[in-house]
Amino acid sequence: MSSKPNVIIIFADDLGYGDLGCYGSEINMTPTLDKMADEGKKFSNFYVSSPVCSPSRASLLTGCYPQRISFGTFDGLRVLFPGQGIGLSNEEKTIAKTLKESGYNTKIIGKWHCGDQEEFLPTNHGFDSYFGIPYSNDMGRQVKIKDYIPNDSSLHKITEWDRPPLPLIRDKEVIQEQPDQRSIAERYTEDAVTFMRENSDNPFFLYLAHMQVHLPLYAAEKFVKESQNGDYGACVASIDWSTKVIFDELKELGIDDNTIVIFTSDNGSRLQNQGGSNGDLRGGKGQTWDGGQRVPCIIRWPGKINKGEETDALATTMDFLPSITKLTGGKLPSKKIDGIEMSDLFFSNENSSKRDSFVYYNEDELEAIRYKNWKLHFKKQGEIINELYDLDNDIGEKLNLYDNNKEIVKKLSNLADEYRKSLGDKSLNIKGKEVRAASKIDNPKPLTEFDENHPYMYAEYDKGERG
Repeated sequence: MSSKPNVIIIFADDLGYGDLGCYGSEINMTPTLDKMADEGKKFSNFYVSSPVCSPSRASLLTGCYPQRISFGTFDGLRVLFPGQGIGLSNEEKTIAKTLKESGYNTKIIGKWHCGDQEEFLPTNHGFDSYFGIPYSNDMGRQVKIKDYIPNDSSLHKITEWDRPPLPLIRDKEVIQEQPDQRSIAERYTEDAVTFMRENSDNPFFLYLAHMQVHLPLYAAEKFVKESQNGDYGACVASIDWSTKVIFDELKELGIDDNTIVIFTSDNGSRLQNQGGSNGDLRGGKGQTWDGGQRVPCIIRWPGKINKGEETDALATTMDFLPSITKLTGGKLPSKKIDGIEMSDLFFSNENSSKRDSFVYYNEDELEAIRYKNWKLHFKKQGEIINELYDLDNDIGEKLNLYDNNKEIVKKLSNLADEYRKSLGDKSLNIKGKEVRAASKIDNPKPLTEFDENHPYMYAEYDKGERG
């Protein structure tokens, strides 16, 4: 067994703040994740840096606000699409790179969504190997929807039927097109178990990024039959089952006490009444109300974190990189990051945070800022609003205290201006002074192309949901 702890990050997709039993759900079955909270530390003030996937994922990997690494928008799009010539810069030092330098074997399984061209794939960003779908599971060739146009970019004026087949990748090779999504969670989990067995005597980093509960909702029939919340509940149960397999395998290998397991989500749940819940939070995916960016987070490390710990300390996915790097004896990136080293908070019984502020960007526009318990909103969907909330006493952002707290408004406004100088604010035509470029290539193309003679899977269960 290695003297350094293994690190596993389990990243759900579109899972809301209220979707787990330990966060208040009464309809989703999550016994494993509830037990994980009982055996570890549960965070109630935990955030991701974007309410949508590509920016949020790059942020976790780099410890940066998406705007710092030019990952706030992608040629006018909110997330990356198949065949775009934009990706995470190879000059960014990801958490996988820092751990690899410290002697870790590294693997990503599941959703990447930081660029699908060969130059941008995970094996160029510190991961020894990759198995998964490189972007959202709704970006394949699932069903025929006439005249669907995701945006007004001429690059993407294509119908759903004209989208390239969904690729399943091993390292840099497409090994299957249009995989049966009902079995993906099982395949991902099996690959994770294999990786853990092969590396049980060496320190390893496993980044398991589930496709669930992103639309379209697919789960094995067993979970569908048992669900009290339709296909959504089945997908949540699938994630919970996968987590149980991970824990069972860690115990079987005798490395449970030497493994940090982190569970969280890339953004809040959607608002289309499809089964998801953000609890008492306002708003959801794609929005800078807390429902879009405050997410569940549970960290378990037997013997290091007291069982049943709960904390309301402010923390973010950006803080993982510096905290894990310190814990494992690695070297931080030389370039500026936004994560704060909080290994005591994450990996011990400490419950105070070194972070007192957090900014909410929608694409490249600064819409809100949090300082301690106060959250000040500047605008929503391009419209100026003046709203101030005390999140300690008003988690749902219902009672606007703007008019009676001018000094607090002034303090938060000044703090926001400092962030704007560094990160920019498109709505005010401010260019950030500490922003780095993403990578771009000429003549990109999708990883797959439709072949009318290929036996693609278009089964009866195919769904037209997109999210």
